[in-house]
Amino acid sequence: MNEFSNAATAPARDDQSPATPENIGGNSGSAIEHSSRIEVPPVREDPAGERPVLKEVEPVDAWKKVRKLAMKQLDRFVSLEPKVLRGDNPDAIHDLRVASRRLQQVLDLLYPAPRPGEIRKLRRKIRRCRRTLGEVRNCDVQLARVERALSAKRTARRETWEAVSHYLRQRRAAHFEKSVKKLSKVNLAVFYVHLRSFLVPTSAAPAVPQLEPMEAHPPELFYARIGESLEKVWRALETQIEESHRDARMSVIHGVRIAAKRVRYLIEVVHEFDAPGSREAVQWLRGLQTHLGNWHDAEVLEQVMIEMVARPEFLRDNLSIAVGVEKLILRNRKGKEGFKEKYFAMTRDSEDYLRVGEWVGGITRSPEEAFGIAN
Repeated sequence: MNEFSNAATAPARDDQSPATPENIGGNSGSAIEHSSRIEVPPVREDPAGERPVLKEVEPVDAWKKVRKLAMKQLDRFVSLEPKVLRGDNPDAIHDLRVASRRLQQVLDLLYPAPRPGEIRKLRRKIRRCRRTLGEVRNCDVQLARVERALSAKRTARRETWEAVSHYLRQRRAAHFEKSVKKLSKVNLAVFYVHLRSFLVPTSAAPAVPQLEPMEAHPPELFYARIGESLEKVWRALETQIEESHRDARMSVIHGVRIAAKRVRYLIEVVHEFDAPGSREAVQWLRGLQTHLGNWHDAEVLEQVMIEMVARPEFLRDNLSIAVGVEKLILRNRKGKEGFKEKYFAMTRDSEDYLRVGEWVGGITRSPEEAFGIAN
């Protein structure tokens, strides 16, 4: 078994969570399935050929639907805190981080920049919760990877892998303790009540007096908001990809990962309105994120192993294991080169990448028409 050729069996990462009714909260009815064809949204003509025939989504209902999506993600986000705090549930940490990204993306759609001060504060708390669990999540992913290496019947360097596992568990415990302290300062119960007042305003307890409810906005604003938001996040992704072709350092590649997540989670909202091509666009983005996630994991593992052997006391007492770790690092670097080559193939004038870009262009040019044919 090649310990570093594990893309197909890697544990689910934040960017691999499928879009389902349970985790988005919409009415799609099934997980997004694979398709190699990205459809550009069509416009149907009336029999007389005079103008497009649109099956319009009522804007008021559309705003309400987006708010419901936000509430679904808020409920899921907060409900996962008890499972996270138990400390022994890697999936809960993963799911909370995914829910935080989806919640933040829907919130950005409802309240684009420049945002009211209260929304900015709530948004920062969402991001803080996600980031404070980042290192714990990295340890969980690497521990799963090491366990797969150890589970092989003929695992070479077993002693070395066991030493890496021990170091990762110590590292995870230390980061988890810090994360719990930071999470307690957020006070998610108060956060939940506060954000809910924006998403479910009532006459008895208005959200914030100076903010008009979304339903009071002009009907065409909903479609325009979707188009503008999608154009913004897609352009950011294109910029990051172009930069990564000139500079493939991991910090730049990480920027591509983050930009791709923002595009994907926004298109998941678009998919809730059955916009043609949204399913296939999300599928391609998920594939890109999975690949970048595996590349990122290889980079993190290398950094962990370097830090492990760099400790003077470890090097003094475990010289033979340190030599074994060095060999693992060299094997890992060869695997990273493969990830780099595949990434360039996926994003350098590939048909799927160009099709997704064309699809996004169709949505941003005529968002009303794209959503008008949705139902």
